[in-house]
Amino acid sequence: MMFNLGFGAGTLAILLVLLFSMSVRVLREYERGVVFQLGRFWAVKGPGLILLIPILQQMVRVDLRTVVLDVPKQDVISRDNVSVKVNAVLYFRVIDPERAIIQVANFLEATSQLAQTTLRSVLGKHELDDMLAERERLNIDIQQVLDAQTDAWGIKVANVEIKHVDLDESMVRAIARQAEACSASSPTAAAIRARPASRNR
Repeated sequence: MMFNLGFGAGTLAILLVLLFSMSVRVLREYERGVVFQLGRFWAVKGPGLILLIPILQQMVRVDLRTVVLDVPKQDVISRDNVSVKVNAVLYFRVIDPERAIIQVANFLEATSQLAQTTLRSVLGKHELDDMLAERERLNIDIQQVLDAQTDAWGIKVANVEIKHVDLDESMVRAIARQAEACSASSPTAAAIRARPASRNR
């Protein structure tokens, strides 16, 4: 009888420890917990010690720190029909954990895909000279478009920086030939070519 009581007490103690471990969460200063109760949104908790009701409540961690996202090279056709490859870097953070979890399945992937399409869309409205000379203005344009579109997901896009604008090799050669032709047809070049002829007279 004593053995049965001891065994029962030990089993109960183990169950209590398991329930306690399932119910306790510790969130860092930069983390928040989106808590669901029976599948429905209940509250945003944190930072610090969080107590959950085992089985009835589940929590999803959200990191509030700024995320640095590299936007891979995108093929862009400028308004003056020049094909270029452009990549950029994006800085954003979660400002509303509830919307970041509920409104979109994966806010990191969604923001990445949106950044790629927005980069192509915005730059495609500008000429090549603008991409090379007005990069700061284009950064602001892309940031504002992204920020407006990600607001529904609880995301704040703080900054966008275009890193590289690369021309195709064929385009580089064509521009070089055009520059040589323009240089050869300039008045200065024509005067230089005329000098030997005048000397031979």
